[in-house]
Amino acid sequence: MDIFLTGGSGFAGRHIIGRLVAEGHTVWALARSAAAAERVTRAGATAVHGDLSEQDWLPVLDRCDAVVHAAARMEFWGPDAGFERDNQRPTVALFDAAAKAGVGRFVLISAAAVSTDRRRGPAVVAEDTPTGRPLIAYGRVKLGTEQALAAARTPGMTLVILRPPFIWGAGMTALDETVASGRFAFLDGGRRIMDFVHAGNLAQATAAALHRGQDRGVYYVTDGTPMPIREFFVAVVAALGADVSKAPSVPLAVASPVAHVLDLGARALRRPTPPPLSNWLVAIMGRDRSYDISRARADLGYRPEVTFAAGLDEMRRPAS
Repeated sequence: MDIFLTGGSGFAGRHIIGRLVAEGHTVWALARSAAAAERVTRAGATAVHGDLSEQDWLPVLDRCDAVVHAAARMEFWGPDAGFERDNQRPTVALFDAAAKAGVGRFVLISAAAVSTDRRRGPAVVAEDTPTGRPLIAYGRVKLGTEQALAAARTPGMTLVILRPPFIWGAGMTALDETVASGRFAFLDGGRRIMDFVHAGNLAQATAAALHRGQDRGVYYVTDGTPMPIREFFVAVVAALGADVSKAPSVPLAVASPVAHVLDLGARALRRPTPPPLSNWLVAIMGRDRSYDISRARADLGYRPEVTFAAGLDEMRRPAS
């Protein structure tokens, strides 16, 4: 298949390129800069120079069988309007253009953040679990984007939506700033259960979604091995060459009201950056939360290939 990919120069995107190329696909990866073009080319794709919002990539769609849309501005702070401008509108435009070009399949990399709301909710979330109102704009707009695409009429083009939680693996940078600043801390000793997906497993699910999955189907994709937050982060950060095993812990009963006040104050003052403790952090680190991947197993034939131990080993190896 000829596949048009956005977000290919990012951490998860480079894993997706590697998987698709290994399976014999030709990948055309959108690249906004010379540096991005070099990264996608090194990963095995053909760079398409352009910007998602300017639609200078339209001619490439005419030769593609599928689109994988992995690009997104991902931040845990900011107003909805900014994410609607940067994420939702370009996604809807790409989706419409793909349908008009006769593309047969559109795979959207969404996010498990669509189901993180203010409610305690169930400890295990499935696709039919009510999402509520996501706590942060990133999650709210991701959910709105899913709904906008699912409501569009696209005869001849199948839409498959993947919802990964925290994505990890060799090459990740998500923890760099927090670890370097020394601000890493746990809530309630990090005993709450979290879920995650290795970038290689997300790439595997993406490749499967090119051939399988129901039209308008939504699928949570994880490693299938949820574990306590402390156990996960101590091991992953150690593989990155740092130590958070002695990071401080704040009781949830203390953190929750403090986060509420700090969150309200930062929003009222329209702070451009989040407070050191927010309602989002409390929701993520102060609750048990894992995702049922039974539907992905049944419909996509998804079986996580990269184990936790193997992923850590890969992270410890010197970069080639």
